[in-house]
Amino acid sequence: MQLVVGRIGRPHGVRGEVTVEVRTDDPELRFAPGTALATDPASAGPVEVEGARWHKDILLLSLVGVDDRDAAEALRGTLLVIDSAELPPSEDPDEFHDHQLIGLSVVTVDGDPVGEVADVLHHGQDLLVVRRPSRGEAYVPFVKALVPEIDLEKGVLVVDAPPGLLDLDEAE
Repeated sequence: MQLVVGRIGRPHGVRGEVTVEVRTDDPELRFAPGTALATDPASAGPVEVEGARWHKDILLLSLVGVDDRDAAEALRGTLLVIDSAELPPSEDPDEFHDHQLIGLSVVTVDGDPVGEVADVLHHGQDLLVVRRPSRGEAYVPFVKALVPEIDLEKGVLVVDAPPGLLDLDEAE
């Protein structure tokens, strides 16, 4: 599975540098000089980082073969991706990568099936998007009180939802 670690933005200057919207917790590792990154669309890459620097909290990359503003502009909007297999497992048992959660079966604490994790949203509070068969989506705050158990080996995520959280659409 491919994970997005950045998105190329507008060019910076006339020598081919690009701005990058960083989507990784470890930009120094992911964008280190010499690093090759796959792209989405694949036809734009792969790209190799020649240099990286920060300018006013914005990551600027120089990429091998991108030597002018036009070449940098042609990459605008390109996603920089890595294979999820490249990520080391977290040492914190309560920390998960999004790709580990997406696709897990969701059940209640009583074992009743709810649906499947379709996405993880990060908006101040992490939210699990749970796709429920023929009932649409439910949003579950990703906190220990509501998600007491995650078993990656079994592919199951347990939700201890208060009344109404998973059945809001039944009243409609």
